[in-house]
Amino acid sequence: MAEAHLLISEEEFTCSVCLDTLTDPVSTPCGHSFCLKCLKGFWDHSQVCICPQCRRTYVPRPELQRNTLLNEVIKKLKKNSLDSPPLSQNYVRPGDVQCDACTERKFRAVKSCLTCMASFCQVHLQPHYEGAAWKDHKLTDPGGNLKDKLCAKHQKGLEVFCQTNNLCICTICVATEHRGHHIVELKTAREEKQNELGRTLSEIQNRIGVREKKVEETRKVVEQIKVSAIKKTF
Repeated sequence: MAEAHLLISEEEFTCSVCLDTLTDPVSTPCGHSFCLKCLKGFWDHSQVCICPQCRRTYVPRPELQRNTLLNEVIKKLKKNSLDSPPLSQNYVRPGDVQCDACTERKFRAVKSCLTCMASFCQVHLQPHYEGAAWKDHKLTDPGGNLKDKLCAKHQKGLEVFCQTNNLCICTICVATEHRGHHIVELKTAREEKQNELGRTLSEIQNRIGVREKKVEETRKVVEQIKVSAIKKTF
């Protein structure tokens, strides 16, 4: 699984002496890890060498070995924290589609699979990108009711648009009921609809502008009539 999606955070690698992320980590014989500088300073100011976490005593003072593996993990975590949003931003919020594979706290789904009929967060989606068994699965933007994205007749993903019948259809429909019809990609149909709506909106705005201009002209005429009436009165 990609490093950027590890379900761990820097908080799990905190030095119990300085309460910050471990820097140049070393491990005691009892298995606890601390910053090299923190542990040396702690022991230099103590009469006996005690583990700051479990209070185990060491006589004589043990030789500290740098934990190179742990240091590499922390470096990668720091890099990932710059490249990726915090995990808290991935938790499901009101209005989001939740991941169906998360067993504990739910993460926000980034894709839905019309083959699996499930939605997945970035972590649980990874097999669809890396595994050969999932390469033919149909991924789409996350949606709450996935059945709405399936062809009611063939239970396949709605992948194209029939302009003849003004309907989203599946690939089986193309070869059967809609054979010979004018078929376009969903993206193309969406762009055409957006352009059409844009033109309609522009026409409506123009009509509103014309009406507003006429209303303003009428208002000015009424004002002129009022002024003329006042002048005649006096």
